[in-house]
Amino acid sequence: MKIGKETRPRTRISTSDEHRIVVRGQDLCAELIGKLSFTDYFHFLVTGRRPDAATSAILDATLVAIAEHGLVPSVQASRMTLAAAPEALQGAVAAGILGCGSVILGAAENAGRMFSEIDREAGPQGDIDAAAQSVIRAYRAAGRAIPGYGHPLHKARDPRVDALFGVADRHGRKARFVAIAEAVERTIPAVLGKELKLNVSAAIPAVLLDVGYPVTALKGVPILARTAGLVAHLAEELEQSIGFALSYQATREVAYEGELPPGWSDGAPSANR
Repeated sequence: MKIGKETRPRTRISTSDEHRIVVRGQDLCAELIGKLSFTDYFHFLVTGRRPDAATSAILDATLVAIAEHGLVPSVQASRMTLAAAPEALQGAVAAGILGCGSVILGAAENAGRMFSEIDREAGPQGDIDAAAQSVIRAYRAAGRAIPGYGHPLHKARDPRVDALFGVADRHGRKARFVAIAEAVERTIPAVLGKELKLNVSAAIPAVLLDVGYPVTALKGVPILARTAGLVAHLAEELEQSIGFALSYQATREVAYEGELPPGWSDGAPSANR
Protein backbone atom coordinates (compact mmCIF):
# COMPACT_ATOMS: atom_id res chain seq x y z
CA MET A 1 0.00 0.00 0.00
CA LYS A 2 1.44 3.34 -1.04
CA ILE A 3 1.45 6.02 1.64
CA GLY A 4 0.84 9.52 0.32
CA LYS A 5 3.29 12.36 0.75
CA GLU A 6 0.90 15.17 1.56
CA THR A 7 2.58 18.19 3.12
CA ARG A 8 -0.65 19.65 4.47
CA PRO A 9 -3.28 17.68 6.44
CA ARG A 10 -6.58 17.59 4.56
CA THR A 11 -9.89 15.76 5.08
CA ARG A 12 -13.32 15.54 3.46
CA ILE A 13 -14.95 13.94 6.50
CA SER A 14 -15.69 16.72 8.98
CA THR A 15 -15.16 20.27 10.14
CA SER A 16 -16.70 22.58 12.75
CA ASP A 17 -16.92 26.14 13.94
CA GLU A 18 -18.38 27.85 16.99
CA HIS A 19 -21.94 27.11 15.93
CA ARG A 20 -22.02 23.98 13.78
CA ILE A 21 -20.47 20.59 13.21
CA VAL A 22 -20.35 19.44 9.59
CA VAL A 23 -19.91 15.79 8.63
CA ARG A 24 -19.52 14.87 4.97
CA GLY A 25 -21.09 18.18 3.99
CA GLN A 26 -24.15 17.86 6.24
CA ASP A 27 -25.04 19.54 9.51
CA LEU A 28 -24.59 16.94 12.25
CA CYS A 29 -27.28 18.30 14.56
CA ALA A 30 -29.84 19.42 11.98
CA GLU A 31 -29.52 16.68 9.35
CA LEU A 32 -27.98 13.58 10.92
CA ILE A 33 -28.69 13.16 14.64
CA GLY A 34 -32.07 11.46 14.96
CA LYS A 35 -32.31 11.11 11.19
CA LEU A 36 -29.84 8.27 10.53
CA SER A 37 -29.37 4.94 12.25
CA PHE A 38 -25.84 4.14 13.37
CA THR A 39 -25.49 1.61 10.55
CA ASP A 40 -26.48 4.23 7.97
CA TYR A 41 -24.21 6.79 9.61
CA PHE A 42 -21.28 4.37 9.48
CA HIS A 43 -21.85 3.88 5.75
CA PHE A 44 -22.16 7.65 5.30
CA LEU A 45 -18.92 8.27 7.19
CA VAL A 46 -16.97 5.69 5.17
CA THR A 47 -18.34 6.43 1.69
CA GLY A 48 -19.81 9.93 1.85
CA ARG A 49 -23.13 8.54 0.58
CA ARG A 50 -26.34 7.77 2.41
CA PRO A 51 -27.19 4.10 1.79
CA ASP A 52 -30.39 3.08 0.08
CA ALA A 53 -32.74 0.67 1.87
CA ALA A 54 -31.09 -2.45 0.45
CA THR A 55 -27.56 -1.36 1.29
CA SER A 56 -28.63 -0.38 4.79
CA ALA A 57 -30.28 -3.76 5.42
CA ILE A 58 -27.32 -5.71 4.06
CA LEU A 59 -24.69 -3.75 6.00
CA ASP A 60 -26.77 -4.04 9.16
CA ALA A 61 -27.08 -7.80 8.66
CA THR A 62 -23.31 -8.22 8.32
CA LEU A 63 -22.72 -6.30 11.55
CA VAL A 64 -25.22 -8.47 13.41
CA ALA A 65 -23.73 -11.66 11.93
CA ILE A 66 -20.20 -11.09 13.22
CA ALA A 67 -20.65 -9.12 16.47
CA GLU A 68 -20.68 -12.08 18.87
CA HIS A 69 -18.54 -15.19 18.55
CA GLY A 70 -18.22 -16.65 22.05
CA LEU A 71 -14.98 -16.94 24.01
CA VAL A 72 -12.66 -16.65 21.02
CA PRO A 73 -9.05 -15.48 21.60
CA SER A 74 -9.90 -11.79 21.11
CA VAL A 75 -12.65 -11.98 23.74
CA GLN A 76 -10.42 -13.87 26.16
CA ALA A 77 -7.67 -11.28 25.70
CA SER A 78 -10.18 -8.52 26.46
CA ARG A 79 -11.64 -10.19 29.52
CA MET A 80 -8.25 -11.08 30.98
CA THR A 81 -7.04 -7.52 30.38
CA LEU A 82 -10.06 -6.07 32.18
CA ALA A 83 -9.66 -8.53 35.05
CA ALA A 84 -6.11 -7.26 35.53
CA ALA A 85 -7.01 -3.58 34.99
CA PRO A 86 -10.72 -3.07 35.68
CA GLU A 87 -10.37 0.70 35.34
CA ALA A 88 -9.18 0.41 31.71
CA LEU A 89 -12.22 -0.53 29.62
CA GLN A 90 -10.67 1.16 26.59
CA GLY A 91 -7.48 -0.89 27.00
CA ALA A 92 -9.48 -4.11 27.26
CA VAL A 93 -11.42 -3.30 24.07
CA ALA A 94 -8.14 -2.47 22.32
CA ALA A 95 -6.62 -5.77 23.48
CA GLY A 96 -9.37 -7.64 21.70
CA ILE A 97 -9.18 -5.61 18.49
CA LEU A 98 -5.39 -5.66 18.19
CA GLY A 99 -5.54 -9.32 17.19
CA CYS A 100 -7.40 -8.53 13.97
CA GLY A 101 -5.46 -10.23 11.21
CA SER A 102 -5.61 -12.82 8.48
CA VAL A 103 -7.04 -15.52 10.79
CA ILE A 104 -9.33 -13.51 13.08
CA LEU A 105 -11.55 -10.74 11.62
CA GLY A 106 -9.21 -9.87 8.75
CA ALA A 107 -10.27 -12.75 6.51
CA ALA A 108 -13.25 -10.76 5.19
CA GLU A 109 -10.96 -8.13 3.69
CA ASN A 110 -8.69 -10.79 2.17
CA ALA A 111 -11.66 -12.66 0.71
CA GLY A 112 -13.00 -9.42 -0.74
CA ARG A 113 -9.68 -8.68 -2.43
CA MET A 114 -9.65 -12.21 -3.84
CA PHE A 115 -13.19 -11.79 -5.20
CA SER A 116 -12.20 -8.47 -6.78
CA GLU A 117 -9.26 -10.19 -8.45
CA ILE A 118 -11.58 -12.85 -9.87
CA ASP A 119 -14.01 -10.16 -11.01
CA ARG A 120 -11.26 -8.35 -12.92
CA GLU A 121 -9.96 -11.53 -14.50
CA ALA A 122 -13.42 -12.62 -15.65
CA GLY A 123 -14.37 -9.21 -17.03
CA PRO A 124 -17.98 -8.11 -17.57
CA GLN A 125 -18.96 -11.02 -19.85
CA GLY A 126 -16.33 -13.60 -18.89
CA ASP A 127 -16.55 -17.05 -17.34
CA ILE A 128 -16.62 -16.60 -13.56
CA ASP A 129 -15.86 -20.27 -12.90
CA ALA A 130 -12.81 -20.20 -15.17
CA ALA A 131 -11.57 -17.01 -13.54
CA ALA A 132 -12.12 -18.46 -10.07
CA GLN A 133 -10.16 -21.58 -10.99
CA SER A 134 -7.30 -19.48 -12.37
CA VAL A 135 -7.04 -17.33 -9.25
CA ILE A 136 -7.39 -20.25 -6.82
CA ARG A 137 -4.69 -22.17 -8.69
CA ALA A 138 -2.44 -19.12 -8.43
CA TYR A 139 -3.11 -18.93 -4.68
CA ARG A 140 -2.35 -22.63 -4.37
CA ALA A 141 0.91 -22.31 -6.31
CA ALA A 142 1.98 -19.42 -4.08
CA GLY A 143 1.13 -21.36 -0.91
CA ARG A 144 -1.55 -18.85 0.06
CA ALA A 145 -4.60 -19.79 2.11
CA ILE A 146 -8.04 -19.37 0.53
CA PRO A 147 -9.68 -16.78 2.83
CA GLY A 148 -13.31 -17.22 3.80
CA TYR A 149 -13.62 -20.98 3.24
CA GLY A 150 -13.69 -23.81 5.75
CA HIS A 151 -14.72 -23.61 9.40
CA PRO A 152 -13.61 -25.65 12.45
CA LEU A 153 -17.21 -26.14 13.61
CA HIS A 154 -19.48 -25.72 10.58
CA LYS A 155 -18.36 -28.44 8.16
CA ALA A 156 -21.33 -27.79 5.91
CA ARG A 157 -21.85 -24.15 5.00
CA ASP A 158 -21.63 -21.74 7.89
CA PRO A 159 -25.34 -21.06 8.58
CA ARG A 160 -24.70 -17.31 8.54
CA VAL A 161 -23.82 -17.53 4.84
CA ASP A 162 -27.30 -18.41 3.63
CA ALA A 163 -28.81 -15.95 6.12
CA LEU A 164 -26.75 -13.09 4.63
CA PHE A 165 -27.31 -14.22 1.04
CA GLY A 166 -31.03 -14.37 1.84
CA VAL A 167 -31.04 -10.74 3.00
CA ALA A 168 -29.32 -9.66 -0.21
CA ASP A 169 -31.70 -11.74 -2.34
CA ARG A 170 -34.81 -10.36 -0.65
CA HIS A 171 -33.64 -6.83 -1.41
CA GLY A 172 -33.10 -7.66 -5.06
CA ARG A 173 -29.53 -6.51 -5.33
CA LYS A 174 -27.24 -7.72 -8.10
CA ALA A 175 -25.38 -10.84 -7.07
CA ARG A 176 -22.15 -10.68 -9.08
CA PHE A 177 -19.89 -11.15 -6.05
CA VAL A 178 -22.18 -13.72 -4.44
CA ALA A 179 -21.84 -15.69 -7.69
CA ILE A 180 -18.06 -15.31 -7.53
CA ALA A 181 -18.03 -16.55 -3.91
CA GLU A 182 -20.04 -19.61 -4.89
CA ALA A 183 -17.81 -20.23 -7.93
CA VAL A 184 -14.79 -20.35 -5.60
CA GLU A 185 -16.62 -22.88 -3.41
CA ARG A 186 -17.25 -25.07 -6.49
CA THR A 187 -13.63 -24.73 -7.62
CA ILE A 188 -11.87 -25.60 -4.36
CA PRO A 189 -12.34 -29.42 -4.44
CA ALA A 190 -10.68 -29.76 -7.86
CA VAL A 191 -7.77 -27.49 -6.96
CA LEU A 192 -7.19 -28.36 -3.29
CA GLY A 193 -8.45 -31.94 -3.31
CA LYS A 194 -10.95 -31.32 -0.51
CA GLU A 195 -14.17 -29.45 0.10
CA LEU A 196 -14.08 -26.15 1.96
CA LYS A 197 -17.45 -24.50 2.31
CA LEU A 198 -18.20 -20.79 2.46
CA ASN A 199 -17.97 -19.21 5.88
CA VAL A 200 -19.18 -15.84 7.12
CA SER A 201 -15.88 -14.15 6.26
CA ALA A 202 -16.56 -14.79 2.56
CA ALA A 203 -20.27 -14.00 2.74
CA ILE A 204 -19.68 -10.56 4.25
CA PRO A 205 -17.50 -9.19 1.44
CA ALA A 206 -19.65 -10.87 -1.22
CA VAL A 207 -22.85 -9.11 -0.17
CA LEU A 208 -21.13 -5.81 0.63
CA LEU A 209 -19.23 -5.60 -2.65
CA ASP A 210 -22.50 -6.22 -4.45
CA VAL A 211 -23.89 -2.98 -2.96
CA GLY A 212 -20.76 -0.97 -3.76
CA TYR A 213 -19.09 -0.97 -0.35
CA PRO A 214 -15.36 -0.20 -0.80
CA VAL A 215 -12.99 -3.16 -0.57
CA THR A 216 -10.43 -0.99 1.22
CA ALA A 217 -12.80 -0.57 4.19
CA LEU A 218 -13.97 -4.19 4.45
CA LYS A 219 -11.86 -4.97 7.51
CA GLY A 220 -13.65 -2.17 9.34
CA VAL A 221 -16.97 -4.03 9.28
CA PRO A 222 -15.91 -6.97 11.49
CA ILE A 223 -13.83 -4.61 13.64
CA LEU A 224 -16.86 -2.41 14.28
CA ALA A 225 -19.14 -5.38 14.86
CA ARG A 226 -16.75 -7.17 17.19
CA THR A 227 -16.23 -3.99 19.21
CA ALA A 228 -19.91 -4.14 20.13
CA GLY A 229 -19.52 -7.77 21.17
CA LEU A 230 -16.45 -6.96 23.25
CA VAL A 231 -18.28 -4.21 25.13
CA ALA A 232 -20.99 -6.74 26.00
CA HIS A 233 -18.41 -9.25 27.28
CA LEU A 234 -16.62 -6.56 29.28
CA ALA A 235 -19.86 -5.36 30.86
CA GLU A 236 -20.43 -8.96 31.95
CA GLU A 237 -16.81 -9.24 33.09
CA LEU A 238 -17.29 -6.31 35.47
CA GLU A 239 -20.22 -8.12 37.11
CA GLN A 240 -19.05 -11.74 36.77
CA SER A 241 -15.31 -11.88 36.29
CA ILE A 242 -13.92 -14.94 34.51
CA GLY A 243 -10.69 -13.34 33.28
CA PHE A 244 -8.50 -14.97 35.90
CA ALA A 245 -10.40 -18.27 35.53
CA LEU A 246 -9.49 -18.24 31.81
CA SER A 247 -5.87 -17.62 32.72
CA TYR A 248 -5.92 -20.37 35.34
CA GLN A 249 -7.37 -22.90 32.91
CA ALA A 250 -4.66 -22.14 30.38
CA THR A 251 -1.98 -22.60 33.05
CA ARG A 252 -3.57 -25.85 34.24
CA GLU A 253 -3.56 -27.32 30.74
CA VAL A 254 -0.11 -26.17 29.63
CA ALA A 255 2.50 -28.87 29.03
CA TYR A 256 6.07 -27.77 29.79
CA GLU A 257 8.50 -29.48 27.40
CA GLY A 258 11.72 -27.66 28.22
CA GLU A 259 14.65 -28.78 30.36
CA LEU A 260 14.45 -28.88 34.15
CA PRO A 261 17.17 -28.08 36.69
CA PRO A 262 18.79 -30.92 38.69
CA GLY A 263 16.70 -32.13 41.58
CA TRP A 264 13.40 -30.90 40.16
CA SER A 265 10.56 -33.15 41.28
CA ASP A 266 6.91 -33.62 40.36
CA GLY A 267 5.98 -31.76 43.51
CA ALA A 268 7.88 -28.61 42.53
CA PRO A 269 5.99 -25.38 41.83
CA SER A 270 4.17 -25.12 38.54
CA ALA A 271 4.98 -22.81 35.65
CA ASN A 272 2.52 -20.30 37.13
CA ARG A 273 4.72 -18.93 39.93
